[in-house]
Amino acid sequence: MTEQQDKTLCSYSSVKINKTEGQKKLDIAKLVGEKIAEMAIEKGVKEVKFDKGPYKYHGRLKILADAAREKGLLF
Repeated sequence: MTEQQDKTLCSYSSVKINKTEGQKKLDIAKLVGEKIAEMAIEKGVKEVKFDKGPYKYHGRLKILADAAREKGLLF
C-alpha cells in the first residue's frame, strides 16, 4: 500500500492573465487550465487530484478541467 499525501504543487489564477476586450470568462478559464497543466508537467506531475470544492462541475470549472486534460493531465 502506498502512502498518499495531498499537496499543492502549483497554482495559477486568472489575475495573472492579460485580458483583452471581448475575451469571455470561458476563454480565460481555458487559459488557466492550460497553464496549470503546463506547470504541473514541467514539474514532472502528470496525475493530479482535482478538488472542485463546493462548486458544481459545469461551466467555467468544466472548461478549466477539460483544458488541463487536453494538455496531458490525468485526474
